[in-house]
Parts: sequence; structure tokens; C-alpha cells
Amino acid sequence: MTFDEVETFVCIAEVGGFTEASRRLHRSQPAISRRIHELERGLGAALFEREGRRVRLTDAGRALLPYAEAALAAVRDGERAVRDRAPRARSFRLAIVGTLADSHIVDALREFTAQSHDVSVDLRTATSREVSALVRNGEADLGLRYNTDADPKLESIPLGDEKLYVVVPANHRVTAAQLTDLSALRDDKWLGFPAERGRGSSFRGLLEQQLAAAGLPNMSITTVDSLTAQKRLIEAGLGVALMPVNNIREELRIGSLRVIDVPSIDARVPVVAIRRAGGYRSQAADDFLALLASHTPGLR
Repeated sequence: MTFDEVETFVCIAEVGGFTEASRRLHRSQPAISRRIHELERGLGAALFEREGRRVRLTDAGRALLPYAEAALAAVRDGERAVRDRAPRARSFRLAIVGTLADSHIVDALREFTAQSHDVSVDLRTATSREVSALVRNGEADLGLRYNTDADPKLESIPLGDEKLYVVVPANHRVTAAQLTDLSALRDDKWLGFPAERGRGSSFRGLLEQQLAAAGLPNMSITTVDSLTAQKRLIEAGLGVALMPVNNIREELRIGSLRVIDVPSIDARVPVVAIRRAGGYRSQAADDFLALLASHTPGLR
């Protein structure tokens, strides 16, 4: 099997479809299909089966995936090890969950790039699951995500946790700065991120838990997968949400959003850095991780 075939196979397994894989890999869909056909022909087994527009791995595909990811990561590690030895060519690839891009982590990244003029940072945003996949297959040297990943191929480094607060528009009808519980917000529309696996500790899972604890188990939650979109909708009076205060620092400064303190709520989401266990250790990534630890003493 060729590198291109392995890369294509892993990408399709990650994104769940040929069309999205063709966009990710900047190849035509026929070229993507041809690579998989050749790989399946060489192995003598089907690797995917179609479910409408999506595909899922067959038993053979699931058997191949961890080895394909490891092979892909090893090749990329080798490439990185050589490139890092070139003069003035230090760089590292960082995958980060989008909502963390409005936190102390960005302050650390800003300081790092200001101090390290000879280092370039290739930044990608993704979901927590996707961040793990990017690190696992070697597309990212370091990942920043919510919650630890149980995969033994990944090392999780705790950075602290983010407390979630009730966020409302500045002119919300509830003027109190503090509430005993969420019952006063029973007539509001709630906004939430899409549900994820491990839902109990995800943003969506924590929101559902808190609503149920307040006696509001059947509240309708409008799914909005963009943090920026959630903030704009709240400002427009179209909903309220549970989110980290770091994500609304600018809106609090200009007075377009407001936080209501609910002491009975202690909803927190762990933030971790992940890297591949036994993988190539980029000095630039290690330097950034050390600086990041000094900027995020437990987050908040």
C-alpha cells in the first residue's frame, strides 16, 4: 500500500465521507475513490460500506485503522525530525478546539509568537474528537481539547478546567446578578453546542444536567455549533447559554452580554493538552507547552 492510499483511508475514516475527504486532501472525488479501490484490491477486503451519503468502516477497516494511523504518524514524525534540524526552520502544528481560542490559551500563544520569532505555528481548529485524531495520525504535534482522551496512544496533560456561567443579553428581563437556581429562566430559549460522545462532561451534557437538576428536564435546546453565532444570538435576545466567561471577555467589556451567578451550579469542563505517546517531540511544541502551563494555572 502507498502513503497516499493510507492517508486517504485514514482521512475518510476520520471525516466519514469521500466528499469531505476530497476537500481535506485537495483531491478530486474520483481520485479519492480510485485510491481506496486500489487499497481494497491490494488487501482483498472492503474497508468501507455506504450509509446514504456517509460511509462507515467494515470489520476489516476497523482492523486496519490503528496500524494505518501509526504508519501515517511515523512518516510525519520522520519528516518533522528532519525539518526541525534545518537552520531557522523551527515550527510546530497546533490543533485546538475553537471555543478555546477565546481564552488564556490565546494570550499564551500571542506571547510565544512574540518571543519566538524563528518559530512558525500552524494552527487548526476542530472539535475535541477531531483534535485527538489530528494528533494521533501526526497531523498535529500538540492538541488542546476538552476532557482527557482514554486512547493509550495519546498522553493527556491537564491544564485545569473552565467553569461555565449563565450568559444572557445585557437587557435581559432578569436583572438580578445572582439566582438560587435556573427556574427563573424556564421561559427562555437555551442555546447549546451539538451533543458529543461522552456527553456527561461535554458542554451539551453539562447544560442538560443543570437544567434537569433545576427541574427543567424537557427544555428545548437549540443547537448552534459556532461560539460566535451563540454570542450574537444571545445579544439579539434570541436565547441564553451556559459558557466559559473567558469566551465573552470582550462582550462583557462593551456591555452587550451579562453573566448571572448561580452558586448552585458548579459545571466545569477539564481542559487538557494532548500529544502522541512515544511520538516525535518538537522542541517548539515543548517550549509552547511550558509557557502555556504558566498562563493557565488551573484556568477558571
